[in-house]
Amino acid sequence: MSIKNFKLNDALLIESELYVDKRGYFFESYNANKFSKIVGKDITFVQENNSKSKKNVLRGLHYQLNPKAQGKLIKVISGDIYDVIVDIRRSSSTFLQWEGIKLSSIEKKQIWIPSGFAHGFLTLSDFAEVSYKVTEYYDPRSEAIIRYDDPKISIDWPKSSEYILSDKDKEGKLIEDNVLFE
Repeated sequence: MSIKNFKLNDALLIESELYVDKRGYFFESYNANKFSKIVGKDITFVQENNSKSKKNVLRGLHYQLNPKAQGKLIKVISGDIYDVIVDIRRSSSTFLQWEGIKLSSIEKKQIWIPSGFAHGFLTLSDFAEVSYKVTEYYDPRSEAIIRYDDPKISIDWPKSSEYILSDKDKEGKLIEDNVLFE
């Protein structure tokens, strides 16, 4: 297993060792002991979510507020996405910085996103299925959404003739109108 730090504090790119032979492949996508050592503390995942999206669907930028803030472990089951995280912790030296990375079901990479980050992705392939484990249950009263095109963050999303957003994502707020983390 190899670990790479993002430029954003505390977020990690995790690449599991892939064992391939004529039958197919095998890899360990999650091991609680190894994961705890990687992030430096015990993490308990309480819910796992899956989404399937067609090309040009843009989901996000989502997060939950304290005390229901979520850490997320993201992986792509099928297809390709452009995954984006934004550090929204006021006390962080990387506050309001973002980072994007292409994730593919072929590469088997995962992203650890600690609480205090907003998260979103754009589907690049005809369809993509994304799975993510979370450290806190979904709570609609704690949910917040930052506009994907907030000029203060200025994310450089891959170009598309049309981004497809849910009604909820269309109603996302600008960063200055959202509650952030201290």
